[in-house]
Amino acid sequence: MRKILFNIIFYLLLVGSLTFVALDTFVFEEDAVDDALDIRDEVIIDDKEVDDNHYKDKDIEITLTQDRKHKTDIYVADIKLSSPEYLRTALAKNKFGRNVKEDTSDIAEANHAILAINGDFYGARQAGYVVREYKQFRNTMQWNREDLVMYEDGSFDIIKENNTKLSSLKNPRNVWTFGPGLLKNGKIIVGVDQEVSSGHRVSNPRTGICIADKNHYYFIVSDGRTKASEGLSLYELAEYMKDLGCTTGYNLDGGGSSTMVFNGKIINTPTHTGNKITERKVSDIVYIGY
Repeated sequence: MRKILFNIIFYLLLVGSLTFVALDTFVFEEDAVDDALDIRDEVIIDDKEVDDNHYKDKDIEITLTQDRKHKTDIYVADIKLSSPEYLRTALAKNKFGRNVKEDTSDIAEANHAILAINGDFYGARQAGYVVREYKQFRNTMQWNREDLVMYEDGSFDIIKENNTKLSSLKNPRNVWTFGPGLLKNGKIIVGVDQEVSSGHRVSNPRTGICIADKNHYYFIVSDGRTKASEGLSLYELAEYMKDLGCTTGYNLDGGGSSTMVFNGKIINTPTHTGNKITERKVSDIVYIGY
């Protein structure tokens, strides 16, 4: 009887512990910093060209295309800017903190984004460098984490946190911490069977960002986990970026987070399980806007 009682207590403690960990990781807001970034007023652009797949003014040109590869729908935004200042980041509720979340489309609307994708979901982790618009929010290193660094001139680089102190970077504008890196110096740097957190190849919805030339970027989002779209492996996403002519490419948060928004409209088919088509709330976005 005593053994049965002990087993019941142990089971209840285990369930309680796992429940708390899940809530702490994904639900409870912690250490939120209000007004973390400056949100600019909406800029009215009179002389612009806009349709369902294209936007152009004197500083920003975006062309959307939809492709089909690996039994998957892929959405590509070809972005050409007059200055890297128009590639921006924003935080959910304009707060930095764990589990501070909103839909990508809502964060995009609040920041008057022309084009937006989900970011690195920094809030689901307690470690990993985080810099947004020159502001350093977290400098805790996560072993072997690969980050994407965007510098003041708009150039990209991929670093490993265990080899690079955040303080050694020269005035980074943004540092994203999800990964892994996909391209560096025009070469694929992710393994054929590599995955974010497991040792085997998996097809999933993906969100990626890459640079082809000075002030010339691509946002890429693929569907997945549905009958219509299987999803991409990391290596397939890297190959796709290379074929676009990108030199540095990076994997942002994928799965249910993968979302692309253009002029207020969700372009892809976001889903977590494939059973329901809906956005997953995230910590942050990467966007194009004023």
